[in-house]
Amino acid sequence: MSPSPNISQILSPLDYIVFCLITLTTLGFVFYGNRKKHIFENETEQFLDLMLMGRKLTLPMFTATLVATWYGGIFGVAQIAFEHGIFNFVTQGVFWYLTYFIFAFFIIKRISKYEAMTLPDLIGQMFGPKSGKLSAIFNVLNLIPIAYTISIGLLIQLVFNIPLLLGIVIGVIFVLSYSLIGGFRAVVFSDIFQFFIMIFSVLLVFILSFTTYGTEILSTLPETYFQPLSTFSLSETLVWGFIALGTLVDPNFYQRCFAATDFKTAKKGILISTGIWILFDLSLTFGAIYARAVIPEAESSHGYFFYALQLLPNGLKGFFLAGICATILSTLDSYIFLAGSTLAYDLVPKRLKGKVAIHHLGIISVSIVAVLLSYVFDGNIKNVWKTLGSISSSALLVPVIFGHIFPGKIKDNGFIFSSMLGALGTMYWRLSGLKYDLNIDEIYFGMSCSTIGICLILVSRKFKSRI
Repeated sequence: MSPSPNISQILSPLDYIVFCLITLTTLGFVFYGNRKKHIFENETEQFLDLMLMGRKLTLPMFTATLVATWYGGIFGVAQIAFEHGIFNFVTQGVFWYLTYFIFAFFIIKRISKYEAMTLPDLIGQMFGPKSGKLSAIFNVLNLIPIAYTISIGLLIQLVFNIPLLLGIVIGVIFVLSYSLIGGFRAVVFSDIFQFFIMIFSVLLVFILSFTTYGTEILSTLPETYFQPLSTFSLSETLVWGFIALGTLVDPNFYQRCFAATDFKTAKKGILISTGIWILFDLSLTFGAIYARAVIPEAESSHGYFFYALQLLPNGLKGFFLAGICATILSTLDSYIFLAGSTLAYDLVPKRLKGKVAIHHLGIISVSIVAVLLSYVFDGNIKNVWKTLGSISSSALLVPVIFGHIFPGKIKDNGFIFSSMLGALGTMYWRLSGLKYDLNIDEIYFGMSCSTIGICLILVSRKFKSRI
C-alpha cells in the first residue's frame, strides 16, 4: 500500500455515486423528519420544537443522535490510535465510559426536577441568573465547532483535491442548509441515518483488516502499542480522564436529556449508547493499529484514512467515505445548532429570547466564526480539544458537580468566583509556561483553583456566621 496515494486514482465512479447517494439520503431523512411537525398554536410551541423537538425524543432516536454526535473528531481519534495504539482506547474510550455511567446513575436523577431548555438555563436555575449567563459564554466558546470544521474540510480536501478553506466552507454550508430548515428535529433525523453509516463503515474496515492480515502482522509493532499508557506517564494519561469528566457539563448531553420523553428514557439511552461506543472505539482503534502495521511510513493524521481506502473494494470505498463524512457531520451539526441555540436563548436580551429568527441568526453567526477560527489552531484537532476542553472543564465542572451534591450551598456570586478562578488559572498556567517547566497539565491547576474558590466561599460564610 502507498503511504500517500492519489485519492482521485483510488476512487472509482461507483464510489462517488455511493458517496453522493448517501449524502443526499441524509437530506431525505431531514425532510422526512420535518414532515412530522405538528401545527403550532403559538411561537412558544414552535420554539420548543425547534430547540428540543417538543421533548418527544424516544429511546431509539435518543440513542442514535447521542451516539452519532460524539465522534466528529474521527481524524483526531484515528491519529492517536495510529501513533499510540490502545492508548487511544483508554483515553478516548474507557475514561469516557466511566463518565457516562456517572451521568446516567448520578446526574440524570438530579436534573429531572428541572424543566430546563439548555445547560446554562439549568445552571441559572441552580445558582442564579448571572451564573447562567457566565456558563453560556463558556458553553459557546466550547461549542464553536472548530475541530469539526477542520475535520470536514480535511475530508472534502482529500476527496475532491480542493483547498482546505473551500472544503470547510462547503461542509458548513451543507450543515446550515438543513439545520436552518428543521432545527433540532433536522439534527436528530439526520443523525439517525448517519448513525448506521458511521458504525458499519468503521466496523467494516476492522473486519476486513482481520480477515486479510490476521494477527501476525501486529507483532511488527512496538510493544507500547499494546500497553494502556503507551509512552506516557500516568499524570499525562489522567489529563484525558479529567477532560472526559467534562461530559458532566457538556451541553449536548444535557440537551438530549432535556429533549427525551422522560429521564428514564435518557438513562437507558446513555447505557445503550455506551455499549455501541465500545464497539465503535474498538473497531476504530484496531483498524488504525492495522493501518500503522501495514503502512508505518504514512502521515499519522491520514494513515487510517489512506489505509481504509486502499483496503476496501470499489463501492465500499464510497460507503466508507460516506461513513467518515457522516461521523463528522453528525457532530458538526449538533455543535453549530447548540452554540447558536445558546446564543439565541441564554445570551440575548429577554425581549428577543425565544424568537425563531434570532435563533437562525445565532446559528449563522456561529458557523461564520467557526470557519474563521479554523486556521487559528493550524488544523491541529488534538490541540483544539486540549485547549478548549481544559478551559471549559476547569471553569464549570467543579462548581456544577458541587451544586448537584450540595444544592443551595453556593449561589450566584459563589459560582462565578469559583468558575472564573478555574478559567483564569487554566489560562495562566498554559500561557506562563509553567505547564512545561513543571510538567503539570493546566487542567489540574485550573480545577484546583476552582476547588479552592469554593472552599474560600464556604470558609468565608462560616466565618461570617460566627461574627
